[in-house]
Amino acid sequence: MAQVTRRKYTFYLLGLAITTCAAIIISSGMGYMQIPVTEIVQVLFASITGNGDLLEGVDKAIPLVVMDVRLPRILTAALVGGGLAMSGVVYQGILLNPLADPYTLGVSSGAAFGASLALLANIVFSTFVSVPLFAFAGAVATLFIVLHLSSFQGQVSANTLILSGVIVGAILAAGISFIQYLADEQVAVIIFWLMGSFASRTWGDVAIITVAVVLGLLITLYYGRDLNIMSLGGRSADSLGVETARTRKILLVTASMVTAICVAVSGIIGFVGLIVPHLMRFLVGPDNRKLLPVSLFAGATLLLMADTVTRAVLPSEVPIGVLTALIGGPFFCVIFRRKQKRGSNA
Repeated sequence: MAQVTRRKYTFYLLGLAITTCAAIIISSGMGYMQIPVTEIVQVLFASITGNGDLLEGVDKAIPLVVMDVRLPRILTAALVGGGLAMSGVVYQGILLNPLADPYTLGVSSGAAFGASLALLANIVFSTFVSVPLFAFAGAVATLFIVLHLSSFQGQVSANTLILSGVIVGAILAAGISFIQYLADEQVAVIIFWLMGSFASRTWGDVAIITVAVVLGLLITLYYGRDLNIMSLGGRSADSLGVETARTRKILLVTASMVTAICVAVSGIIGFVGLIVPHLMRFLVGPDNRKLLPVSLFAGATLLLMADTVTRAVLPSEVPIGVLTALIGGPFFCVIFRRKQKRGSNA
């Protein structure tokens, strides 16, 4: 897989960034109330500049629909897609496994288990328990359990990594089912959340995810060179001066933090972190410093398009987690089959 030139990479990055911005504007006009793109742009510029004169001739209901209803949901979907794709790049780069992503490693299930505990506590005890904090704790705990199960003599086995994630994920799924049983009549709150949805998102959700994704991107880009070297293997990385153990922990915790915040806000959304890094790797090559930004924009566009389909195209809204699983499941099977063939030919 050849590396692309700097000019070509810049073209791809700018193209994906423009595509993401265009998707945000176009999807803002789609829904029960169809709004022209020109009026969407007027509303956005008026909100950014604070100049109310720009809204002259625009229906008074349109700024409310765009800024208070649609845009928070749209930006949340884009940020979650970008965050999950970025986490997938980190997991695949560190663990040297093309099947690794927050969903297949059980990290999403761990975050969902922690968030479900917080939701149950809020329902039963009528107290405020931080859902993102519990989701983060669940994600990190699950990740280290999976790594411990798949490691032998300090080395992580790529062959048993996904199996360990499936095992731990199944246990957590049983735990989530028990939490749903304890929730009794209000179980619908947890069930609907687990299926994944961006309905009723607020600007507060946008702010939380923005901080998590931007911080995660800065950290992963800072360690991008080390991540490239670590892909050569532990011994090569150590001989080239990379503190493998320390760097691995920092990157894994960072990716888990981003995943946990995304899951806490949107519920379980699978396979975005699996599909996007593979597609972008064909486009820009294996250099993680280039792969991270393009995957961020591609993941944002992919999940935003999927959410727009469920929100504005289908006759009734389908949970976004169900839609991504239907798309990502066959893709996972193809990658798994290719991995088996490479193993048998090696």
